[in-house]
Amino acid sequence: MAEIAPLRALRYTAKAGSLENLVCPPYDVLAPGDRETYLARSPYNSMHLEVPDSYPQAADLLNAWTEQGILKRDPAPAMFIYEQEFSVRGETLRNKLLLCRMRLSDFSENAVLPHENTLDAAKRDRFQLMQATGCNISPVYGLYEDPKRETRERIERLSMDTPRYTCTLDGVTHRLWVVNDRVVLGALCEDFRDRRIYIADGHHRYETALHFRNWRREQGLPGGEFILTGLADLHSAGLAVLPIHRLVHGLEHFDEAALLKQCKAYFQVYEMDTPPEYIETNMDALHRQAKKAFAYYSGGKTWHLLLLKDEALMDRLCPEQSPATRNLNVSLLHKVILEGMLGIGAESLAKQENLTYTRHFSEALASARSGESQCVFFVNPARVKEIREVADAGETMPQKSTWFYPKLLTGLAFHPLDE
Repeated sequence: MAEIAPLRALRYTAKAGSLENLVCPPYDVLAPGDRETYLARSPYNSMHLEVPDSYPQAADLLNAWTEQGILKRDPAPAMFIYEQEFSVRGETLRNKLLLCRMRLSDFSENAVLPHENTLDAAKRDRFQLMQATGCNISPVYGLYEDPKRETRERIERLSMDTPRYTCTLDGVTHRLWVVNDRVVLGALCEDFRDRRIYIADGHHRYETALHFRNWRREQGLPGGEFILTGLADLHSAGLAVLPIHRLVHGLEHFDEAALLKQCKAYFQVYEMDTPPEYIETNMDALHRQAKKAFAYYSGGKTWHLLLLKDEALMDRLCPEQSPATRNLNVSLLHKVILEGMLGIGAESLAKQENLTYTRHFSEALASARSGESQCVFFVNPARVKEIREVADAGETMPQKSTWFYPKLLTGLAFHPLDE
């Protein structure tokens, strides 16, 4: 099963400046203009490594910062307790993770399991960055089950004192404790001997690391067998999964009236006269009731609620899939509406020719109102239990199906791959 280990991390020193000016989000969540914003915060901001002007430049910066004392390698192996404190729709949540390195394992070994499909372009980018720097710049986010609460209780005890680092970024407070006691580290490693890890976020990074490991083996080079990973208890009350909405655009002969008429064969279709700004509230209520539903909006004053008529529909349409995958809201949307009614197939999805994604409710509304999108489908998020069940079934969800919030910061610790 899973194998974790401490690492001799490369971390910022006091010479680099304030941590708020040094950390950044991972590459795959950046909105237009975000990169420039973080680059401007400090010449040492980790965005210079995460999304560099070129891959050789990232390698040069990493070496220069180490030589200048901006970054320093930990003298002894350690793990880190990493807490995120944040708010979701008015509720304050806290989630604690274990930041460590994890041995790479092929998915066929069932020690580390994915739940989402990936895109080749992103993996090529991350592979070239890893080749140039020989380093994990940002961590993978993983989930584990802890039915006896052993790890949770250890983590709570280890984070009772004042954290070594605290910073706030984009409304989220991040705290980090350093754990370097050998006995404690051994106990934490032992906790995971019989556990599977479910990838929550960072599928591209994980698959890239597998490719990099295999490439190093082919070259006869040591290292590259582990990946920097933040691990959270999948039953933690602090886990938050948010929706990712679907924006449809560029379809020839798009006919809204015909689409809604087709939808009536499978859904109760209600034209809602409440302002579109109330879509989120309505969708939240349906999510709590475990209803299969979508909100459809095309930019006008009204919107449509689509409520599934027959819960057994996907059983008939996709008998080859596991119940876990068939039961997903996003599977229903993709199979019945996007593919079946709008003709947006797997190839178009992979190229994002007629479908793009946003996690921002206001951005989706604006896209429909401006005419940039022909229509938008608002979806409810998958539950953590559903994500685990899909992974256990050996299947994957459509691209951009889950949004674990908040993302793990880039820059708290870098993982040199020579260990």
